[in-house]
Amino acid sequence: MSVIQSVEIFQVDLAPKVVRTDAVQSFERQETPIVRITDADGVAGVGYSYTIGTGGSSVLRLLDDHLAPLLVGREADHIEQIWRDLFFRVHATTVGALTSIALAAIDTALWDLRARRAGLPLHRLAGGAKDSIPLYSTEGGWLHLEQAQLVDEALKAREAGFGGTKLKVGRPHVAEDVRRIAAVRDAVGDGWDIMTDANQGFSLDEAIRRVRRFEALDIAWFEEPVHADDVDAHRRLSQSTSVPIAVGESLYSLSQFKDYLQCGACSIVQVDVGRIGGITPWLKVAHLAEAHNVPVCPHFLMEIHVALCCAVPNSRWLEYIPQLDLVTLQGMRIENGRAVPSAEPGLGISWDWQRLDKLTLHRSRHARTGPR
Repeated sequence: MSVIQSVEIFQVDLAPKVVRTDAVQSFERQETPIVRITDADGVAGVGYSYTIGTGGSSVLRLLDDHLAPLLVGREADHIEQIWRDLFFRVHATTVGALTSIALAAIDTALWDLRARRAGLPLHRLAGGAKDSIPLYSTEGGWLHLEQAQLVDEALKAREAGFGGTKLKVGRPHVAEDVRRIAAVRDAVGDGWDIMTDANQGFSLDEAIRRVRRFEALDIAWFEEPVHADDVDAHRRLSQSTSVPIAVGESLYSLSQFKDYLQCGACSIVQVDVGRIGGITPWLKVAHLAEAHNVPVCPHFLMEIHVALCCAVPNSRWLEYIPQLDLVTLQGMRIENGRAVPSAEPGLGISWDWQRLDKLTLHRSRHARTGPR
C-alpha cells in the first residue's frame, strides 16, 4: 500500500532564458506550481505544470481549496481513479486550462511516486518504446528576431546536431514570413527540417494564403494556424495543402483530440502534459494518435516530455526550450542532437531544493492527522 500522508504545494516563477514572442503574445514568466506527494513509507513524488505569466494564483487556489485535500489518505497508486475523482470534483470548471494545469501538477507527482516505488524510470514504466528522441529548437525562432539572427540560430542548432528549428510566423504581410523562412532554408539546405508556428494568429483564408506560399519552402509543419476551437477550419486548411497541420498545445481533453483526428483536421499531435491534465491523459492522447497513424510531437516541458516521447512508439520530435535549469541540479541529457531520458527512477528531474526554497512564492501543506 502507498497511502498518501501529505501534499505540499509550492509556486516558483521562472524567468525565460531569452525573450519569447509570437504572433499573439509574449512569454512573460513561467509560473510553476509544484506538488510534492509523500506516502506512508516516506517515498515522495514531485510533479509540476506551468503558465506563461498569468493565472498562477488561480491554479494554486484550485489546488489548495479543492484538489489537494481530497488526496490525503488515498491510495497513491490508484492514479486513474484519483484523476477521474478530481476531474469530476471540479467538473463545473472543466474542460479548461486552469483545471488542467492543476490536475497536471498532481498527476505528474503521482506518476513520479509510482515510478520511484517501482524503481523504474518513467519512460520504461509508461511503455519503454525507445531510448532517445530527436530534438528541434524553438529558442532561436521567435517572431521579434531579425532575419540574420534566425539564420545564425538555425545554423547553431544544426551544428549542435539538432534535426530542425521552429520559426514563428505572423508578420504583417505574408512576404515577410516567406523571406524569413527562405533565408533559413537557403542557409541550412534541403536536408534539415523547418517548422512554422502561427500561434492561432490567422483567419482561415489568411492561413490558406500563407501555407500555399510556404509549400515551396518544404516546411515540416504549420502549427496552430487558426483558433484551436475551430476544428472545421483546420479540416478545410488540411485539405487545401500538402503541408502537415499541427495542433495540440491549446487542447485540454482527449475528446478534443478525438474530434481533430476523426475528421482529418491535423496530421501532427502536439499534446502538452501540462495542459492536457497530466501523464494519465497524455498517454491516452498519444495512443489515440497512434491508432490514427499520426505522430506525437509534444509542446514545451521537454524535461517531462523526453520520457513520455520515449514511452510511446509514434513520437517523432521533442521541442527544445530549456526552462528548469534554474531549479535543477542537472539538465536533460543530449547526445548527437537527441534527447536521452534519465535512467533514474521517477520523472528523471533532479530538483535543487535549496534553490527552490529561495524562489518559492507560495507554500502550503495538507497532511493526514491521527494514527496511520
